[in-house]
Amino acid sequence: MPSLVSLPSLELPLFNMETDDKKTGRCRTGNLKSRLQAKLLQATNTEGLCLEEMAQWSQSLERLLSSKCGMKIFQAFLKSEFSDENLEFWVVCEDYKKIRSSFRMSSRAKKIFKLYIQAEAPREINIDHKTRELIQTNIKVPSAVCFDDAQKLVYGLMEKDSYPRFLKSDIYRTLVDSTSDSMRM
Repeated sequence: MPSLVSLPSLELPLFNMETDDKKTGRCRTGNLKSRLQAKLLQATNTEGLCLEEMAQWSQSLERLLSSKCGMKIFQAFLKSEFSDENLEFWVVCEDYKKIRSSFRMSSRAKKIFKLYIQAEAPREINIDHKTRELIQTNIKVPSAVCFDDAQKLVYGLMEKDSYPRFLKSDIYRTLVDSTSDSMRM
């Protein structure tokens, strides 16, 4: 039977983590990485996380993203590195592919383009000019695959860059170590 460890409450909704203090208007990032680690280590959640599941996260990015908890922790890591737009875009594309209404698909495609694809977009992802132009053409007659090229590029960037850094990060290592320590008790 897998051993369980209490998973800390992140209290950080997926893809809605703000760092600005609305009262003062100042950015309160401080040492965001340390704050995220502290959140991860606070044992306040009743959900259990088994070491076996966490071990699977190190096997592939696909395994990490297939875990709801893994995705949240990866998002927290990306947020600490100010690169969470890549994961956010990837998830938005996965949701976009599930849309069946052509009107809704058209509306959502335009929003995705404005938020992530167009030059100087608020959450602009790092893609080449050719892919950007292809998407601009594709969304004129949107389909479930019109963002596939950009999504593959972003996945590749995460897989080759962010994901290996995540596996070496203090956030992941501390979580694995705390899980291993709790199993020894």
